[in-house]
Amino acid sequence: MPIADSRDVIAIVEDDFGMREALTRMLKAAGFDARGYDSAEAFLETKCPRAGCLVVDVHLPGASGIDLQRRLSEDGEACPVVFITAHDTPRLRREAEELGAVAFLAKPFEGRLLLEAVGEVLARKNTKDFS
Repeated sequence: MPIADSRDVIAIVEDDFGMREALTRMLKAAGFDARGYDSAEAFLETKCPRAGCLVVDVHLPGASGIDLQRRLSEDGEACPVVFITAHDTPRLRREAEELGAVAFLAKPFEGRLLLEAVGEVLARKNTKDFS
């Protein structure tokens, strides 16, 4: 698994504190610069440097994860996104794919699946396979 470039921030947008902390710890332990946010609005308010990858819960209070990616795309700030959800439906998967999701993980998921998805995103990004 590739170690993240020091400029690559993995932004985790998850309203469940325990899940957000667990994902942040796991990604940091794997060598990534992971930062957690409890809502789409909190992520947008921080003016976080453009993330190398977003890990976003689909269902958030306020703007959803889908809404967040749509807004970032409209603003020209979209980046690779891994959607996570406890409410997996074909409609949500289709919507996520249309917004360029690189992975769609149904909770509960194995940590290695997230690590593999994020590692692949950054490897492809660092070889310019992502626009």
